[in-house]
Amino acid sequence: MTRSNEASLQGSNQKYCVHPDAKRYTMRDNAFIETKNGNFQYERILSTQPGSKSAPILKVTISKDFSKLKLSAVASNGIKKINLYANDQMKEARELAEFYLEEFVKENVLEKV
Repeated sequence: MTRSNEASLQGSNQKYCVHPDAKRYTMRDNAFIETKNGNFQYERILSTQPGSKSAPILKVTISKDFSKLKLSAVASNGIKKINLYANDQMKEARELAEFYLEEFVKENVLEKV
């Protein structure tokens, strides 16, 4: 697999690509949902506070042929992309996003580049 399609969160220096061993069942085992067109999507609210309405959301999308990866952190409305590394107010969300991404590396979903 070529590593031409790398992705990173806005403001982060760490880049990721889809792990060569990633399979359909790997995505399902790691809470990815298969969309109607066959892509795999993972969304998680980046907050430890239950019911937080203003917390950013981590979005990870992997194409059905495992060749493309999209990573983004979006505002709570799910539309506007935000930079988790812009200031210390986003420290908790940044740490949670990095934790989830590290777990994906351990589970052979993603690979650090």
